[in-house]
Amino acid sequence: MTLLAFLFLLTLVPAGCVRSRHPPKAAISSPVFGPREVHGVRGGSVTVKCFYPPTPMNKHDRKYWCRQKGSSCFTVVSSDFVAADYRDRVTLTDHPQEEHFLISISALELGDAGTFQCGVGTNGRGLSFRVTLSVAEAPPVPEDAELFYVKLRSTWTVTCNFGEETVEKRKYLCKKEKDGCRNVINSHQNDDSEVPGGRQLTFESLPGSFRVTLTQMDWEDAGVYYCGAGEYEKDSTKKELNVFIYEDKHFPHLKTNITAKIGGSASFECLYDPLLNSSSRIWCKQKGRQCGGTIIDNAGYVDKRYEGRVAMFENPKNKTVTIILNQLREKDKGTYWCMSNQQREQQSSTELTLVPGEPALSGKKVVEAQAGSRVNLTCCYPCKYYSYEKYWCRWNKTGCAMLPVQQQQGLPQPGDACDANARTVVLSLDPVAEDDDGWYWCGVKRNGVFGETMAVELQVGAGELRVSAGKDAKLSPEFLDVDSSHDPGAVPPGGAHSDAEVRKGAAPESSDESHGSNTLALVLGPLAGLILIAVTAFAIVKYRQLKRSDLVSVGSYRTNISMSDFESVRDFSASNSAKETHETPMGGDEFITTTTDTPDSAANTTKAKRSSKEEADLAYSSYLVTSRSIAQASSGGDSAVLDVSPSQDQV
Repeated sequence: MTLLAFLFLLTLVPAGCVRSRHPPKAAISSPVFGPREVHGVRGGSVTVKCFYPPTPMNKHDRKYWCRQKGSSCFTVVSSDFVAADYRDRVTLTDHPQEEHFLISISALELGDAGTFQCGVGTNGRGLSFRVTLSVAEAPPVPEDAELFYVKLRSTWTVTCNFGEETVEKRKYLCKKEKDGCRNVINSHQNDDSEVPGGRQLTFESLPGSFRVTLTQMDWEDAGVYYCGAGEYEKDSTKKELNVFIYEDKHFPHLKTNITAKIGGSASFECLYDPLLNSSSRIWCKQKGRQCGGTIIDNAGYVDKRYEGRVAMFENPKNKTVTIILNQLREKDKGTYWCMSNQQREQQSSTELTLVPGEPALSGKKVVEAQAGSRVNLTCCYPCKYYSYEKYWCRWNKTGCAMLPVQQQQGLPQPGDACDANARTVVLSLDPVAEDDDGWYWCGVKRNGVFGETMAVELQVGAGELRVSAGKDAKLSPEFLDVDSSHDPGAVPPGGAHSDAEVRKGAAPESSDESHGSNTLALVLGPLAGLILIAVTAFAIVKYRQLKRSDLVSVGSYRTNISMSDFESVRDFSASNSAKETHETPMGGDEFITTTTDTPDSAANTTKAKRSSKEEADLAYSSYLVTSRSIAQASSGGDSAVLDVSPSQDQV
């Protein structure tokens, strides 16, 4: 019962709701495609076109045309064979670059009618398509359907011509279905709301001729179509079109829908062949059943309404063109087309949807400056773009020229009004000249793919231009990638900075003060480094001196006396001693002291090891005694001067 109920519910679901987006069975079992029916006249000729997938194997494999009899298929003609009955009447020509081969049959006979197969490889192995050939005794015969072998997600373009007498009639394209022919597009649809995105109908220069373009062809778009003039049911001026969809895994998939924020930017990708330099590339917005006026093209044309807002970037490496539109407004929503006069299958359309919100990139959109002053163009970006490549470029009608700038660290101006956790990219022009007036773009990109952008209009007024002696007044622009975070724990790119460094690196409020601050920093920086080196050297010397001295207490007096002072005192009082002292440093503050006794007291001398503290006390006591002796001798006259010359015994 459950199964029966499920099947009953399926019968109630509309056919359109269960339309599969997967390849139909025919596309899987037989990727070779040809006409279902071919009509000829006795004594005349027919040509059959069969398409096959453009794989390397298929391009070099055997192609054939065989006649089906029962379960067998007998070869009529192949890449290297022609049956005797058809000799001199049938040919097979392969066109691998165009992904098809042609079978031409002349001198038709009534017996040539029947069921045939065109295929690749071995007869009856699956890579084939069944074709019915009809031969009439005399004309007229029905017109054969036109075949289209279309890549998945590519663009299909068809041109139909019904003569000058149909100029005033309604032109249409419809798809054949069980209950009739469903309208795809017609010439009476002029409103944007009446034409779905990705469809165009335009009139050709030849009277009665028109062209229909459909983008992003999907599996469900395969089938039988009719283009015509007038009404499908009433008028016979129509033509059958057979469309087959196949998948080429090397064909790039482009975005069909883009959602962006009002005030932000959007990037569109278009396909192009860089080898076809003569081809024109046009970007336009759909209006009704056709594309409106050109917004931008590769010849340098830009609609005045879009100046400073749109730019075109070519990428020959991946054969794409990127169109960037910024300063988005509510009226910008709609369908945009990438058009070309060559390789129409690479034409594409993309629908733009706008939603309210704050753009990721922010900053002043209009900056005024006087010629000769310094000006900063600031662009704030969120942390999610931290790893992206940031750039500034100057807009022109042929693109946006990247500025040859250097990336440095610093802080933005206080008036930038960035979010607390934002980063800032600053383009600094010093001095700015009148010819710098124009549009500048700040943007991000990753792996060569353009992301969001922000446009800034720089308005330069007349003023005095400062000229530096011996240097060109026009300096190279500075590119500052800075951290505007006010979080004390935030670490700007390139390392941590102290509060003093942050204050020193802060940008001034005026351009003249900023220039003076930078000059002062350049002068004081090296000077501070020299002072730091001198202080460090002085500290090292004092430390070594202190390491060689001990703190000595005499009564209530405490002082640091160097051991070198004691050595001079000991030498001065050597005449009162019968010993010659030699000291050898042993590291630290210890010494090994050896004495050489006079001959009279040699037996009583011994070697002793004293600490520096004991030796200092002894030396200082000797110093005091000697000082008193000198003072007493000085009171008695010059004759009482102490003889400090070494004794003869010690010489």
